[in-house]
Amino acid sequence: VQLQASGGGLVQAGGSLRLSCLAYGFTSEHYAIAWFRQAPGKEREGVSCISSGGKSTYSQESAEGRFTISRDNAKNTVYLQLNDLKPEDTAVYYCARRSYQCSVYKRAYNYWGRGTLVTVSS
Repeated sequence: VQLQASGGGLVQAGGSLRLSCLAYGFTSEHYAIAWFRQAPGKEREGVSCISSGGKSTYSQESAEGRFTISRDNAKNTVYLQLNDLKPEDTAVYYCARRSYQCSVYKRAYNYWGRGTLVTVSS
């Protein structure tokens, strides 16, 4: 079982990125896939999650309305579209897996990808 996050990069404030989380060794549509992020010197925090049933949730008020999570089951991939990025969105973004339903707790996820760095310049 592996999760590979990609799509990060350096963008200016107001720009967009699309992060991808490609699943290996399992069928991602059967699991909840979440995105977390960790900024330098801060705790890892939840950003968004999509359940096995396709329900999406957003953990950050700042993310709702700017970020969109989605799945492409044919590609076994979950995406996180980041729009109107702000310098405070700078972080390493991780995807993680747990069974069925989403959870706001990091410890509820048993598989993690390595992360992809998003840097937003002002």
